[in-house]
Amino acid sequence: MIKNLFKKIRLILQDIKLAHSLFALPFALLAAFLAKNDAPSLREFLWIIVAMIGARSGAMATNRLLDANLDARNPRTRGRALPSGAVKKIEMAVFILASYAVFVFAAYKLNRLCFWLSPVAVAWISFYSLTKRFTLLSHFVLGLSLGIAPMGAWLAIRGQFDLAPFFISGAVLLWVAGFDILYSIQDIEADRKQGLHSIPGFLGIKNSLWAARGLHAGSALLLLGPYFLLQLGPLYLAGLLVICALFIREHSLLKPGDLSKLDVAFFNMNGWISAAFFIFGALDILIRR
Repeated sequence: MIKNLFKKIRLILQDIKLAHSLFALPFALLAAFLAKNDAPSLREFLWIIVAMIGARSGAMATNRLLDANLDARNPRTRGRALPSGAVKKIEMAVFILASYAVFVFAAYKLNRLCFWLSPVAVAWISFYSLTKRFTLLSHFVLGLSLGIAPMGAWLAIRGQFDLAPFFISGAVLLWVAGFDILYSIQDIEADRKQGLHSIPGFLGIKNSLWAARGLHAGSALLLLGPYFLLQLGPLYLAGLLVICALFIREHSLLKPGDLSKLDVAFFNMNGWISAAFFIFGALDILIRR
């Protein structure tokens, strides 16, 4: 029984792509560095990571549960755990409850404000899965779902709202919306057949590529906000230049008639973007201290 339990958990973790938590996590961790103007304590650092993983795992599993029937009709996704029958819906539901419980507990361990806001976060990140059924803005809802992570990390350290994290959260919102538009290109036909709403389905491939480029340009501009508001140093600015270069590289891999490098653009480039933001920003803070 224990062996079967671990097998189910492994299947679910593979299905929700736990490793993709790394996309938004560096933004949240740097927000914690910026809020403290130093490295967070080990306790703060660990509980922020636990909260992020719990929230994202719960959100992705909710997406898989609500979209199980849709995934079964999409050739790209019909092999996922629920459509294939490898995992039962009740098992996925239990995983969702456990993940959100971990998130709420981590928020409680951080501070009272994070704890009281945690149900609002759970409601929002669970709501995303329904939006593509009725609006083209689902990409932006997903963006905000990840964009609240830096704000949450800031609140975990300072216990109050400030202007600087709004710029980081806004940058993450546009960044995620942009790469979700790119990722959704591969589902254009399946979405149209099932009556689902997406920007690629509405604009087509060429215009969607331009929309993603615009959003990523906006994301880079918003990251200038903390530089001026918090009087950050040259390393932060260098990191921003690296991010811009990576954005340019990401979009150079994709052309309307050739999307063969979509996975490279999505997984590799976005992983490097988030890592560069954290490394350069954290070093800027630590060295200047």
